[in-house]
Amino acid sequence: MRKLKFRSFEPKSGTAKSLVVLLHGYGADGADLLGLSNFLSPILPDTAFLAPDAPEQCRSNPFGRQWFPIPWIDDSDPAELAKSFDASNRDLNGFIDDALDQSNLSPRNVGLLGFSQGTMLALSVTPLRSEPVACVVGFSGRLISDAPLKSGKIVRPPIFLAHGDRDELVPPSSLKDSGEMLIRAGFEVEMHLSRGFGHEIAPDELQKAGEFMAKRLHSA
Repeated sequence: MRKLKFRSFEPKSGTAKSLVVLLHGYGADGADLLGLSNFLSPILPDTAFLAPDAPEQCRSNPFGRQWFPIPWIDDSDPAELAKSFDASNRDLNGFIDDALDQSNLSPRNVGLLGFSQGTMLALSVTPLRSEPVACVVGFSGRLISDAPLKSGKIVRPPIFLAHGDRDELVPPSSLKDSGEMLIRAGFEVEMHLSRGFGHEIAPDELQKAGEFMAKRLHSA
């Protein structure tokens, strides 16, 4: 398992009663999403934010990171994608476990927020953990496969998914497709489509996501 480097943002109140792990997209790094904490912190004043860097150098952007390669972008082999994806699942699980150990918080005090590739990873990791986290937020991503949802025992944290209707990288139809797969598997899912936005986090999405997390984290 690879240790993930990360950046952090301390809780506005000075006391961390919950954690939000921010998972960036392909070709970015933890700093790309850590800025969201400036907006979310007033909504979540008792929350610390952790933004890990993906473990691999991005093939198509050597200054960025990746959780796994994307064959249609970087000409990687599909088998390599699968191997890297599984490794990043283990890495993120280890990162969450270490954060819980160091904070003395329970999994129900932890939320995950992902963008694009980070959403894909969050939706893969959280159902297969031994205990559910408080919530998962996913922007501009998708559930890669519902196969893990059909295998053995899973946990079902509430999930908020948002997408721009002009997303040119991850089709907007991914919102409905992923949401319906999760609902069929017994998850509580909220979905939001932002009009006029592409592969990005729209202001209305972020506001709704903050309210969604505040409700779940404060009741944890």
